[in-house]
Amino acid sequence: MPEAAKSLVTPDMEERKGVWGNERTSYPVSESDIRKWAIATYWPETPPRLFWDADYAATTRWGGIVAPMDFNPFAWPPERPQMRAAGAAQARSGRRLTVMNGGQTDTYGARMRPGDVIRSRSRLRDWEERQGRLGQTLFVYQETEWHNQKDELVRRRVSISIRY
Repeated sequence: MPEAAKSLVTPDMEERKGVWGNERTSYPVSESDIRKWAIATYWPETPPRLFWDADYAATTRWGGIVAPMDFNPFAWPPERPQMRAAGAAQARSGRRLTVMNGGQTDTYGARMRPGDVIRSRSRLRDWEERQGRLGQTLFVYQETEWHNQKDELVRRRVSISIRY
């Protein structure tokens, strides 16, 4: 088989496909966390009152303060988990691969509220391999789900990495 046609899928990937990894759990979300996130993301504008004014938020369909959709309860961990370098991917042959960010898609469910505790889990969902301009190319789909303490889906993210 010519070098360009050899698969970039590793035995480790085949083992991990579809398997959820260990869960992480956030600290309880606080009104202060939500307010600070909203101030930072809307800066220099004033954020919508839904994110910081409890009296106003009580009059909305949400019945209280909710977090912006992009709020991340895992943004400030006291200890950071060890991350594998993006460039560390290797082909079966052992040669180093170039890795690029192929984008991500977020799907939102229940809104995060003060007091929520969010659980996160991730898995290697699947991949596609094909011949591209730069040779054999592998599109890897990583899926991350967040659920609240009621087991409601809060967010699903599918991230794509491109390896060649």
